[in-house]
Amino acid sequence: MDVDIQGVVNVGYEPVRDAFARNFEVLGDRGAAVAVYRDGRKVVDLWAGTKDANGTGPWTEDTAQIVRSATKGVAAAVPLLLHQRGLLDLDAPVASYWPEFKAGGKDKTLVRHLLAHQAGVPALDRGLTMAQAADGVSGARAVAAQRAFWEPGTAHGYHAQTFSWLLSELVLRATGRSVGGILAEEIAEPLGLDFWIGLPEGEAHRVGRVAPVEPPASAGLLKTRPRRNVSEAYADPDSLTRRAFAAIDPLPDENDPVYQAAELPGSAGIGTARALARFYAATVGVVEDGARIFTPATTALAGTEFSAGADRVLVVNTRFGPGYMLHGAASPLLSPASFGHPGRGGSLGFADPEAGVGFGYVTNAHAKSVTADPRAQSLLRALRTCL
Repeated sequence: MDVDIQGVVNVGYEPVRDAFARNFEVLGDRGAAVAVYRDGRKVVDLWAGTKDANGTGPWTEDTAQIVRSATKGVAAAVPLLLHQRGLLDLDAPVASYWPEFKAGGKDKTLVRHLLAHQAGVPALDRGLTMAQAADGVSGARAVAAQRAFWEPGTAHGYHAQTFSWLLSELVLRATGRSVGGILAEEIAEPLGLDFWIGLPEGEAHRVGRVAPVEPPASAGLLKTRPRRNVSEAYADPDSLTRRAFAAIDPLPDENDPVYQAAELPGSAGIGTARALARFYAATVGVVEDGARIFTPATTALAGTEFSAGADRVLVVNTRFGPGYMLHGAASPLLSPASFGHPGRGGSLGFADPEAGVGFGYVTNAHAKSVTADPRAQSLLRALRTCL
């Protein structure tokens, strides 16, 4: 695919531009953007392709896209900001804020367990409709009533969809406010971020359409097939893996304005690569205009391992901090110090406090990757050579 790459790259970061071009030429990208901050300054800001995955309209400087679970990393800043202010105790029982959550063997679940995918409720006995998922009430009731699949705190498994209702209700009970509202007022607006959990109607014109894609044969990706147990877990409709991703049933249409307007902090965030990179830069230091999100102590906390090892949902070894996925074989980031979150199908945002890096990549071409998309990994490898 011939593509006209727009934007800027500082001297020394040209390998990122080259890798970005290769994503279109070889790896099947249709519309995408990548941005990098280093020591608080923007050093890469690129976009190319079409706004819609089906080829409609050009991707422009302000095009935004749904980033799926990369939303989780942005949303995680809300409980950490509350903790930083003394408004949320990570070692307190979830039920001390949300009494109904005691049901089903979850009475000893701590806030840290909830954030680190140890709460034991990655799936629901009965999936919610899209209307229920978005109504702000049904999701919280369902996860509160759900019996835990394991004793909370003793294991971990990716809460792909239920993370939305767990985090939303915890923050609501602790503050009386929504995750999307706190993000908008206290993080996005001060930092000038084009990122929303609950898309405002006035911004809908900026959002491109996403679609599933198969990588071209020339990409040479068939060599990296998942292990048999992983494939079986995704194929089995009764597995915890399939049930976790099907907590909204049927799967929602991510191009539906109703879905995009819903406050689902586990999956429905919408933004630009520039916003992701600037957000993560502000979690590890001061960005250009003097703004930052976390104190040094909270930055250290964000990258602290809370859970690790065999993931009962993803069926690979994963590592989590308080809401963030950490660097590991299943989700390689820049270095062992990195924290962030991928989005199933491609998008990625992360920070690396040692390198002073904030990174964001968004795409409208959703591949089958879950935690380590080849396009994002190609950009990461290129970035390493620049540091």
